[in-house]
Amino acid sequence: MYIFKAAVVGAGTMGGGLAQVISFSGLPVVLKDVDQKMLDKGMETIRKIYQSRVEKGKMSAGEMESKMALVEPTLTYDGFSDVDIVIEAVPEKMKIKKQVLADLDAVLPETAIIASNTSALSISEMAAATKRPSKVVGMHFFNPAHVMKLVEIIPGLETSQETLDDVVAFAESLRKIAVVVQECPGFLVNRLLMPYLNEATYCLQEGAATATEIDAAVVEFGMPMGPFTLMDMLGIDVCQYVGDYLYDEYGLRMAPAPFFYKLVEAGRLGEKNGKGFYGYGGETDEPVKALIAAHGRDPKSEFTIERVMYPMINEAIIALQEHISAGNDVDMAMIAGTGMTYHGDRKGPLAIADEIGLDVLLSGMEKLFAQYGERFRPARLLRTKVRAGHLGVKAHRGFHEYA
Repeated sequence: MYIFKAAVVGAGTMGGGLAQVISFSGLPVVLKDVDQKMLDKGMETIRKIYQSRVEKGKMSAGEMESKMALVEPTLTYDGFSDVDIVIEAVPEKMKIKKQVLADLDAVLPETAIIASNTSALSISEMAAATKRPSKVVGMHFFNPAHVMKLVEIIPGLETSQETLDDVVAFAESLRKIAVVVQECPGFLVNRLLMPYLNEATYCLQEGAATATEIDAAVVEFGMPMGPFTLMDMLGIDVCQYVGDYLYDEYGLRMAPAPFFYKLVEAGRLGEKNGKGFYGYGGETDEPVKALIAAHGRDPKSEFTIERVMYPMINEAIIALQEHISAGNDVDMAMIAGTGMTYHGDRKGPLAIADEIGLDVLLSGMEKLFAQYGERFRPARLLRTKVRAGHLGVKAHRGFHEYA
């Protein structure tokens, strides 16, 4: 199906960013919200992104105005009768999303696709709120949408192959890298990130290292920013919410660090309110240090880069084992979604595992498992690969093949 017109529901930071990305591709897009102030803010977000391009000499003021003219702000569904695809970007609450999808189902043409920009919630459950489950799909963009190249495409139980193909083509028309991910809690990138962010927080609360030390070690390893800088940017309350959800779904290996709750209780939510793991503006991180001191130093706890990075790599192997995504796509998603590198090269977790050596990785996971428990139980596929002699680059085969 060719897409002639799109719509975005929810004019927050993400919704405004999505409308800009769509209009930049040359498509007309309707931007809807229930609140005029939010709608105005969404339009302001779009204009700021375009204005930045004008100031950098990447487009003229006239071109900016022609792109802005493609965006139609609205408080109603009146302009949705000829829309081909809608992306909902409303708050991450299943009840709200199901109501929005039901409303869209009633006003859209039968052929229209409904996509959800959820970062973790069930596509199949949302689709059940409509009479067109074959036309409902997940389309998870990363923030900021006009910068980040990755889009996770998530089919629900009843999503048709035609819908999946149309949405992949649509994402590519927006100049995005589309990675198909089978439905699972957290999808792919967030699922892999959470064990890593969680373990870094355990290291911090146990007094094994400071936030600054851990962030610096992770950047040296190859991530573009450390876990605490990232969590402050994402919102610590959001990380706690996602962590709780993944713990409910996956069990002990996702057991959340108690320190998340202490920070949220203390009102330290990250950059958005000026105080998180770090302090911003007039705030400092002294209250965080006091919370850590009150928790008490765990003499058995130690920080190593392996302790924070290996859980992410292990979760990537479990996702591959569960056929959530193809091996190349797992690596591509983490490279495009997080900027992951290793020894200066853009590499994802499976390629990094191959370079480390799967036997070395397994040995390290077993030691961590013995010391810290279920969060480090090695993936069954990792054990199988090692037993078969598929040890990575040094054996010319691991999760990838090597000449």
